[in-house]
Amino acid sequence: MAMTELHLAKRIRDRIRLTPALPAMGYETDGGWRSITYGELGKRIDAVASWLIDEGVERGDRVAIFAANSPSWSVADLAIMSIGAITVPIYATNTAEQALHILRDAGATVAFAGDAGQRDKILPLHAENAVRRIAVFESNAALAGESIPAFDELLGHALSPLLAARIAATDANDLAAFIYTSGTTGEPKGVMLTHFNVSSQFETLDRKFDVSERDRSLCFLPLSHSYEHCWTLYVLAQGAENVYLEDPKRVAEVLKQVRPTCMVSVPRLYEKVYSTARHRLSRASERKRALFDWALGVGLEVGYRKVRKEKIGVLLSVKHAVADKLVLEKVRDLVGGPKNFFSAGGAALSKEIEEFFFSTGLLVCQGYGLTETAPMLTCNAPGDFKFGTVGKPIIGVEIRIAADGEILARGPNLMRGYYGMPEATAEAIVDGWFHTGDIGSFDEDGFLRITDRKKDLIITSGGKNIAPSRIESIIGGDYYIDQIAAVGEGRNYISALIVPQFEALEEWAREHGVSSDSLKSLVEDPRVIAFFAERIEQQQKELAQYEKIKKFTLLSDRFSQIGGEITPTLKNVRKVIATKYQSLIESMYSSGDDEQKPK
Repeated sequence: MAMTELHLAKRIRDRIRLTPALPAMGYETDGGWRSITYGELGKRIDAVASWLIDEGVERGDRVAIFAANSPSWSVADLAIMSIGAITVPIYATNTAEQALHILRDAGATVAFAGDAGQRDKILPLHAENAVRRIAVFESNAALAGESIPAFDELLGHALSPLLAARIAATDANDLAAFIYTSGTTGEPKGVMLTHFNVSSQFETLDRKFDVSERDRSLCFLPLSHSYEHCWTLYVLAQGAENVYLEDPKRVAEVLKQVRPTCMVSVPRLYEKVYSTARHRLSRASERKRALFDWALGVGLEVGYRKVRKEKIGVLLSVKHAVADKLVLEKVRDLVGGPKNFFSAGGAALSKEIEEFFFSTGLLVCQGYGLTETAPMLTCNAPGDFKFGTVGKPIIGVEIRIAADGEILARGPNLMRGYYGMPEATAEAIVDGWFHTGDIGSFDEDGFLRITDRKKDLIITSGGKNIAPSRIESIIGGDYYIDQIAAVGEGRNYISALIVPQFEALEEWAREHGVSSDSLKSLVEDPRVIAFFAERIEQQQKELAQYEKIKKFTLLSDRFSQIGGEITPTLKNVRKVIATKYQSLIESMYSSGDDEQKPK
């Protein structure tokens, strides 16, 4: 692959010239779903890039994007990179304080805001002339008096005579983005990623996955996350259609409308589909439950025989056709029909859920990586996968396991460093090896398994090292549980703070004659506590005795990014949770016995 092809914007420009009439971006309007062609995408990129040049943006300058997913997000991103500037993504859900920290730290001088709320969070720096220019994606958020134009105005901007030279001067070794870590273990750090860091991973995607002009991907994870950012750039480079979803809470509904053929997601989506299907099944007749389990068994056998290239036979083929018509097809319809593959990353996905989807003809390829690795280190692929693992190292990446079990990695995708933080960079990268902070091991076939975050391990008073994420993944798969945080550092058993799935719980309460005047009184009702105790006991059968939850407290308020308990990528910020809920946690260890007590 030529170096010019490793520059992200140039590679996508090559695609624009190759297939100008094909749909590049899908988006929702009042009249339904519409598309932007690759040819139109090219014109929009050039217009916005010209505006940036005329606004004085030079090579190496930082330009922020503080907005939800939309075609405009990617147009702005590609325009920034086309002229040798650096994209600084900010999560659309970030607070003003969080957004201002990133803008100041990165030294961004121009910013794109999504709506009026995001615009207003940036205005203090605009008033100081630190962020000298703002443009907004939503037209009604433009402020003529303060020279804050709508993005649509920029699309008609005259082409700069300097544009061609600026594009030609770009190189794959240029910095492409500063992507800030989610801050689970401290202040967010600006990860400096070059075009080569990101595009070097495309060789693995090219060899192991089939993504082409025939495909459609649903972009619902935040583009400010390196996972979706990298994937979206690859989708556009391959000539597929990238369909943008602004509100990720609508993903279940939109999947059925858009019917993507491939996409990336965090495990929570798959867990929700699985728990919903199982919940519906629990309310069905014994005959329907038996049919469902039979169909999954047939689907699993057929799936594995295909992978092993074994003969399926006439009888099994007939059984599979019946199973597919009666059950498996209906499950696929929940996620918008057949898929070439799903991808999962960001947290652990259980083998049980992977096999559930595989039984229905839907392959979930789980992978692993970090923002600092742009983001891939390992992946499963359609032709080479093992459930319960995060796959094998991608092309060009080396991984080794340190004496304490920590995963170390090096390769062309490794970040240049943390912006303005040489000491943190030196601590993270030692002798060329990046210390991931994750614990794992390779199996006999070279597939990597992740145990937990090194800093997240709970060490009990009995000296047991316990992975809270494993507990949270298993217990959190219950239909009635929305969020969960396992606790127990220095204690003699594990406890948990649990946020119920409130809509499901309220439905259960109505059916069982449990009345309440608030969510707080509902979660404190002894009947509700007993119901959750029973469900937790069922879920944790596969856990070791020392991993099992002995006590729990139901919360009436969700963990939130504003409250600081979770990151924009929905990871628990354990220090904040431990501090904020200290009294509740203490109360679960105040009595001598290990049985759950109604509170």
